[in-house]
Amino acid sequence: MQATAYTYDAETRSGQVLLDDGTPVPFDAPAFDAGGLRLLRPGQRVRIETEGAGEALRITLVTLQTL
Repeated sequence: MQATAYTYDAETRSGQVLLDDGTPVPFDAPAFDAGGLRLLRPGQRVRIETEGAGEALRITLVTLQTL
């Protein structure tokens, strides 16, 4: 799934992405660390992996979108 980085806190390595429908979804440090990134800037296009649905939707991986 693709999304756009919305917020990122380098100290906690957590933040939020915006899904293509505009829904913000938070991610935590383990999801960020799983992607091997060192930094994330708002507006960057990212690829995410999730589990669950609706209110239980949880991001398990955040990485840069590559073509």
